Amino acid sequence: MKASFVSNMSLQNAMRLTVSKAQKEMVQLQEETVTGRHADVGATLGAKTARTLNLHRDLQRMESLKSTNALTTQRLAASQEALGKMSEAANGAMEVLIALSGITTADQLDLAQKNMGNALSTFTAAANTSLSGEYLFAGINSDVIPFKDYFEGSPASDAKTAFDNAFFVHFGFTQTDPGVADITPDDMKAFIDDLETSFMGPDWQTNWSTASDENMQSRVSAAETVQSSTNTNTEGMRYMALGLVLGQELLALGTTEQTRKTVSDAAINYMGRAVSGVDSERSKLGISESRVTQANVSLNAQITILGTSIKDMEGIDTYEAATRVTTLESQLSLAYTLTSRIQNLSLLNYL
Repeated sequence: MKASFVSNMSLQNAMRLTVSKAQKEMVQLQEETVTGRHADVGATLGAKTARTLNLHRDLQRMESLKSTNALTTQRLAASQEALGKMSEAANGAMEVLIALSGITTADQLDLAQKNMGNALSTFTAAANTSLSGEYLFAGINSDVIPFKDYFEGSPASDAKTAFDNAFFVHFGFTQTDPGVADITPDDMKAFIDDLETSFMGPDWQTNWSTASDENMQSRVSAAETVQSSTNTNTEGMRYMALGLVLGQELLALGTTEQTRKTVSDAAINYMGRAVSGVDSERSKLGISESRVTQANVSLNAQITILGTSIKDMEGIDTYEAATRVTTLESQLSLAYTLTSRIQNLSLLNYL
């Protein structure tokens, strides 16, 4: 009979390899338990890895669109608020102009003039509204203040200077000259008509606005873009500035009642056009808001579908992984105990 001997060193090495393998597997399982996906997707899926990468790319694009849509929504909301202030100021000014009928006292005319000036200041502030460092009504020139302040100090603003020059050229004297009392309704109407032509033409962008006619466009889905702002070159804003300037400069000028009525009627007409124009821009942006909302609904559905597809390909049973981790921990604990006992096996302990 032949006796065989097994070295305790070989037993220790075998146990050490078992422990090392179990530790490596446990690290992977712990990662999978946390992430909910295979630790090495490429090794697990093989040739299907390309498909899951494409799904991840599509998912990132959808999430990026949804993120930019949030900014677009903020931009549209801020624009709507500013346009609402403009519309409110225009309606208030029109009410003052309508109430002006029959007013002849200097104090009342001065008060009406002040109201027109306040409305113009409100309009200017709203037109220069900014969000995140970008001016909302500058079109694509979003880094430039779109609307010049008519009441700018010394030197006078381009708009104020242009109005004073136009008045002098047309009548031959300034607004402070006593000759204003002799201005006839027909003369005043001719001056206002010339002024309207100037406001509706290229002089507007020379004296009043630095905005671009091209509005900001925002992509809200893979195949759709929307208008996400307006600009101060729209007819509504031009008419609003014209009507308010007429009230500010000509109501308390010292003209006859009939001439002042000509000014008042023209200003009321322009303010009506202003309200209509501003509200039209609000409607356009309202449509854009609706389209962004609908795009987000579609994006959310696509994100859910893509996420489910990715989970089906890469996902694991986290409960099973957690159970396997517990089993490995028990095995490792037993392995450490056996290794310790094997190391203590020595003939010296029995001699």
